[in-house]
Amino acid sequence: MKLVTFEHNGDIRVGVLGNGEVIDLRAAWGRREGAPDSLPALLGAGRAALAHAKVAAGAAAPGARRSLQAVRMLPPIPRPPKLVCVGLNYRDHAEETKQPIPKVPIFFTKAPTSVIGPGAPIVIPLDTEQVDYEAEFAVVIGARCRRVTPDQARESIAGYTILNDVSARDWQFRTSQWFIGKTFDTFGPMGPAVVTADEVGDPHVLDISLRLNGEEMQRSNTRNLIFGVPDLIVELSRAMTLEPGDVIATGTPAGVGFARKPPVFLKPGDQVEISIARIGSLSNPVVAEGRA
Repeated sequence: MKLVTFEHNGDIRVGVLGNGEVIDLRAAWGRREGAPDSLPALLGAGRAALAHAKVAAGAAAPGARRSLQAVRMLPPIPRPPKLVCVGLNYRDHAEETKQPIPKVPIFFTKAPTSVIGPGAPIVIPLDTEQVDYEAEFAVVIGARCRRVTPDQARESIAGYTILNDVSARDWQFRTSQWFIGKTFDTFGPMGPAVVTADEVGDPHVLDISLRLNGEEMQRSNTRNLIFGVPDLIVELSRAMTLEPGDVIATGTPAGVGFARKPPVFLKPGDQVEISIARIGSLSNPVVAEGRA
């Protein structure tokens, strides 16, 4: 399934995307208890709830179906409980930035308030002119887990989505901590859907690319990840409890703007589109922050 969060007539709903429409799960849920009011709540209800969602969507009456033109797509998880990213997790990206290949995963976080959905604008802050793009394959946790084995890590995955780890490079590199440059409002475009793990299959064979104004800037495949998906979950779960709705962005391949000669930074009027095989495409315009 392709699970989404959307707004319709002022209400925020959870749905299933397909065939040019969205199935409103609350409307399609039927008499069974536990109609989801958020995607983390649906994931946290377990596999039985996901199985019922699939059945309900397949049998949805016309009244539960919404055309894409009638809804506003939101990030599938508008406020992730945790949004954890991984730095330098593609060998070619480490090499282009002249950084050593990591021996252990480099984790950092983005604030949940950075997250925006498909089509929402990336806003260039007044404080920087060095805003960069980063195409990332992201993992969505579906079950609470702590100190897991690799097999348990795989079982904890609900699905996958796309994240653009937008970064203000001057803010990022003025200290050894990357957080502040990664976490401006609108610096976390996500979506359009969480594609369930059963539909994606092997997460390490997926083409990933980013186009800026139609020009390809990044292209790779998730087979080139230094630390694979289960490894990242195992390592994180040694330090923290992972919960349904947590998002782990697995890193970006070579081709980022600041490493180019000359550098390429986002500017108002740009359009950024990330595509990942079996997941979909995420597109966002770029605008300038307004002055008060």
